[in-house]
Amino acid sequence: MWYVYILKSKVANKTYTGYTFNLKRRLIEHNKGSSKFTSKFKPWEVMHTDSVNTKPEAVQRERYLKSHSGRQWIKKNLHTDQ
Repeated sequence: MWYVYILKSKVANKTYTGYTFNLKRRLIEHNKGSSKFTSKFKPWEVMHTDSVNTKPEAVQRERYLKSHSGRQWIKKNLHTDQ
């Protein structure tokens, strides 16, 4: 199972979208500062996840969520300012 996730910074009005096979491990990595972008706005919490069966499906869903339409969906459905 693959996960497409949206993180929300606890200290800034920022979100981050990604995909992973191991959501728990990936959240720990983000909060340790392993990613250049997310290290600036830690700590992070998971605000939304989608689970899919394959990596190509995860990549496709992540690309959608990072697109203009996807960001609008996030703003409307998850009540964010991003």
